[in-house]
Amino acid sequence: MRKSIAGLGVAGAVSGMLAAALVVPAVGGVGIAARDVANSFVDLPPPPHEEPLSQVTRLLDRHGKQFAQFYTANRTEVPLSRVAPVMRQAIVAIEDARFYEHGGMDVKGTLRALLTNTQAGGIRQGGSSLTQQLVKNILVENARTDAERVQARAQSIGRKITELRYALAMEDKYTKDQILERYLNIAYFGAGAHGVEAAAHRFFSTSSADLTLAQAATLAGAVRAPNLTDPSIGRKQQARLKLRRDTVLDRMAGLNMITQAQAAEAKRTKLDITLHPEPGGCEESDYPFFCVYVRQELLSNPVFGATAAERRRRLATGGLVIRTSLDPRDQHAAARALRGHVNPQDTEAGSEAMVEPGTGRIRAISVSKKYGSNPGGRRNGSRTTINLAADEAHGGGMGLQAGSTFKVFTLATALQQGWRFNQGFETPGSLVPAQGYRDCSGKPVNDPRARVLNASGEGTGGPHSLETGTWKSVNIFYMMLERKVGLCNVVNTARSLGVTRADGGPLREVPTFTLGVNEMDPVTVAAAFAAFGARGRYCHPLAIVKITDSEGQTTRVPPACDQAVEREVADAENYILSGVFTKGTMHGQSIGRPAAGKTGTNNGYTSAWFAGYTPDLAAAVSVGDIRGSYRHPLENVEIGGEYYGSVQGASLPGPIWISSMESALSDTPPTRFAPPNMARFGGGFTPGLKEALAKEKKKEKEKAGRGRRALFPGTHRRHFGWDVNPRPRPRQ
Repeated sequence: MRKSIAGLGVAGAVSGMLAAALVVPAVGGVGIAARDVANSFVDLPPPPHEEPLSQVTRLLDRHGKQFAQFYTANRTEVPLSRVAPVMRQAIVAIEDARFYEHGGMDVKGTLRALLTNTQAGGIRQGGSSLTQQLVKNILVENARTDAERVQARAQSIGRKITELRYALAMEDKYTKDQILERYLNIAYFGAGAHGVEAAAHRFFSTSSADLTLAQAATLAGAVRAPNLTDPSIGRKQQARLKLRRDTVLDRMAGLNMITQAQAAEAKRTKLDITLHPEPGGCEESDYPFFCVYVRQELLSNPVFGATAAERRRRLATGGLVIRTSLDPRDQHAAARALRGHVNPQDTEAGSEAMVEPGTGRIRAISVSKKYGSNPGGRRNGSRTTINLAADEAHGGGMGLQAGSTFKVFTLATALQQGWRFNQGFETPGSLVPAQGYRDCSGKPVNDPRARVLNASGEGTGGPHSLETGTWKSVNIFYMMLERKVGLCNVVNTARSLGVTRADGGPLREVPTFTLGVNEMDPVTVAAAFAAFGARGRYCHPLAIVKITDSEGQTTRVPPACDQAVEREVADAENYILSGVFTKGTMHGQSIGRPAAGKTGTNNGYTSAWFAGYTPDLAAAVSVGDIRGSYRHPLENVEIGGEYYGSVQGASLPGPIWISSMESALSDTPPTRFAPPNMARFGGGFTPGLKEALAKEKKKEKEKAGRGRRALFPGTHRRHFGWDVNPRPRPRQ
């Protein structure tokens, strides 16, 4: 009550003063009557509405280290208790020495400025208290249009009177320290720094709590004319800022806040401004493609705001601290592996995503190209803004056909239906899918015009089991297996493992579904394969782990998981897919621990994949031409300085996967897969398979023998006690 009465007393005195000064019919064209002025200071409005201040949103990796930030205003709010006392003194000394004495306006300063402005017919001199300056900043911050911002900054007596009225109302609502805290957080200091904490970091690479006397005086001197003293512009502005700093020091000494000796010593120091960089957005991030994924998740997911506009506002101004799942070790491993095999300037691009089994947390997202626009707006070059490792919803493109990686869904479906490891059938040399295929609506989707061959023209058919058909990635075997277990059942298995097209469209439910005709992205594929590593537990890809808002309230984002595949089925899947490394298309390549996976090479070599996993980490690698995979197949190409007659899953994506996983898991003890239930999945019979395998083994021995005789003809071969068995080139 005392504060209100005091405020009214000041209001009455000032309104009388203003009335006396404004008895002329018009001042500066405003034409405010004395009676109206007096009434305006008796009937005070409520304080101006204070919108939350725009603050920086920060992205942290899983260990809490920042790797990106977003903002419209570089600001971090801090309580007054975390601002150095010398900074509080400096700002009061230079901006409003009687701040703790007056009731919202400095009567002496206001009268002096008012007389000067009245004589000039407009605003020529300041005189605003800190509270009035706070009001002005609030009105500018609240403005939503350019016109509103111009009005909030207008140099007119009418605007000054509005500020005075609001200032009195704020003095009635807040304590002096609360007003000072608000002012220090809202004021602009130049060089893109809003608020004292951002200014301390930007100018001196320190916090507002640790500012020295000279640093505090420098920042206090900047707020009067931040653009004229902006040290980032040039030496002239820095010279002006030094003069302002010295003025602040003299003022502090004159008010006995510091001694003359302290002022003199501080004035002898250099500005010592370091201008700590404050990059914003993903282009300046160390991990730009992961940053893009998180940004798009925040902008597209209704969990983070009901409307797109609200989500954009929260990202740009909300002051959020977002803990992500990014693991720098895994991220560096993926980046090194990609750029060790694919050059950024190649028209072919590689991308990789790493996902943690059992949680779905994305550990790494990397692309062989650098992030950003190419010079001159060229479409092709060493840079791209397309997040090639992700789907369109997360900044990616249309994706690449996943190829034979999709055979794992048909395999899981067969195992679920009771097929055994050695169970299979005779296959022809080619297949026309003319009958037996129905989509999930029950509609026949046969294609009598198509003719399917095995990859790279492998063989003319023969008997295959689940094991051999998978290890050799036999297309016709899998087309026939898909027909036997049901196309729709295979599609549903894939869906349960999170499979969606990269472009967001519906899955193509066609006979060649098992051959990977749908365009996919590495994040989605890695998450699906991770489910097998987690014994059938599928978890939706997760990049955001925890969000802390500007008020300190924390929201945790738990994994979203389901038991998509029966545990024993997943164990059996892992058993067969482990053989891809020991007996299949990745034979001869290993990460030195239990692992499972599947190569993927598309018809016509339009793209190539490898997706694999351990119980601890899953990853998917894709390679395709960024100019268009169908128009530019991966044949007779030079990638990363190496020539490829054709790029297959085992020849380029496979080695990238091997290199990245070895590095990412270097400090992780090996974890074995759970053994399969052999009573349920062991055995089985494929007519003619035993004989075919024996015949194949005999041919391999004969071929090896011819190779030895060619290398060491005649008696020379007898002088050597070792054998030569050249490793065949891996094929899809």
